[in-house]
Amino acid sequence: MTFPALSGLAHGFTLRHPTIDVDGERIEVLQRLEAWHSEFVQDLGFAPTALRTASQVHGRKVTIVGADSPTVTADADGLITNEPGILLGIYVADCGVVFLADHKNGALGLVHSGKKGTELGIVPHAIELMGEAFGSKPEDIIVQLGPCIRPPAYEVDFAADLRTQCLAAGVLPSHLNDCGICTSSDPQRYYSYRLEKGRTGRMLGLLGKRPA
Repeated sequence: MTFPALSGLAHGFTLRHPTIDVDGERIEVLQRLEAWHSEFVQDLGFAPTALRTASQVHGRKVTIVGADSPTVTADADGLITNEPGILLGIYVADCGVVFLADHKNGALGLVHSGKKGTELGIVPHAIELMGEAFGSKPEDIIVQLGPCIRPPAYEVDFAADLRTQCLAAGVLPSHLNDCGICTSSDPQRYYSYRLEKGRTGRMLGLLGKRPA
């Protein structure tokens, strides 16, 4: 899956694999999906070594990453960069993956924000950090919210909260995009942590800028 708002950037959102067994715990399942996810990384024009992911602890920490950063950033739920050749990755299975792209200076961010992360304000924090680190202005940042669980399948509409938070942070309404898809609506297409009681796979959101 790709998003028109992010055209011109290397990006994507993987869907459910039709045959890989995902009845297992998170670490085990990610190992099963690793080779398939690596294919997407390479299809986007990046070596697997260019991928940077986060340990994702449902917190508020956002980290600046680059070529010298570890492959997996510990205790983080958000990643930002302004280096071409780095591909950011966030895994989700009901939580939201939020894509952030400064269309003027090229800074990028990718954030894992479910109920807890949204309550902690991780996306506005990432927008603020992009300003501090790279000089990004909120009005120059394009926001794309990917598929996530939504009412009535889930009692909290954190997607709506994310939209409200982004507008309050200074993102322009015309730059705020939400695919509107609920991950529990189509179990043949998406993994859903709630629907499958925690034993399921993970979709992978990817965002980067190819080197010149």
